[in-house]
Amino acid sequence: MLHKIVSAPINLVIKIGEKVKEEADKQLYDLPTIQQKLIQLQMMYELGEIPEAAYKKQEEDLLLRYEMAKRLEMEHWQEMTKRKGG
Repeated sequence: MLHKIVSAPINLVIKIGEKVKEEADKQLYDLPTIQQKLIQLQMMYELGEIPEAAYKKQEEDLLLRYEMAKRLEMEHWQEMTKRKGG
């Protein structure tokens, strides 16, 4: 009983940390999110809301994240395929 009382706050902090990481990963590596950000960036540039230098820098960052997200997705699928086949 005492163990549960003592560990409850720690477990709550762990769960919150996991949720924050999950949300951060979604923002960083979720393909549809990255695609939407690329579209928004393109629109902002075309409307003259951001200068070309800022556009190119942000586009480069987003494309690198997209590439990493695709790599992670492929690794995930390969791992799932190994589990099913093995």
